Amino acid sequence: MELHSRSDNELVDQFISGNQQAMEVLIRRHRRRVFGYILLLIKNHTTAEDVFQDTFVKVINSLKEGKYTDNGKFVSWVMRISHNLIIDHFRREKQLNTFSNDDGVVDIFNSPRFSDKNVEEHLVYEQILSEVRILVDTLPEEQKEVVLLRHYAGLSFKEIAEQTNVSINTALGRMRYALINMRKIMEQKNLSLTL
Repeated sequence: MELHSRSDNELVDQFISGNQQAMEVLIRRHRRRVFGYILLLIKNHTTAEDVFQDTFVKVINSLKEGKYTDNGKFVSWVMRISHNLIIDHFRREKQLNTFSNDDGVVDIFNSPRFSDKNVEEHLVYEQILSEVRILVDTLPEEQKEVVLLRHYAGLSFKEIAEQTNVSINTALGRMRYALINMRKIMEQKNLSLTL
């Protein structure tokens, strides 16, 4: 039987048995979905390529070490690995105290009234984005994860629930508490995030 017509789990078995082409088929089969997800969150093509490569290096190593159990959800397992590597990327970025306009915070304020700004408005807007990112970084991990996936990656709550292995109600609850916590911090620090 030709490799392209085999299921993911058959290809995994072939790879574990030593057939390197089976992994090439798996990578080509799932590249668009996995890379697209990474790029949506990372917002930088070069960094997304690095995370994509790291994902499949980890997949290959895990398969060789026997850490994958055949449960019929290979691509979900790969997506979880990529998700964890994305979280690691954001943690490293936070430790370096960097902020980039490419972080995608703009999606939170997707409004026409922010277009065609003068220099002063642009500077104020950049400050607001910076403060929102700082607020997001202060949230507990589970809440921050939902905010990043919803507003940075544009995922639906159903997709967030699937990605994080929780119910939709839990994902919604985490978003609700994230917003409550961000409002509390804004009140405590007397922040006004408006133009």
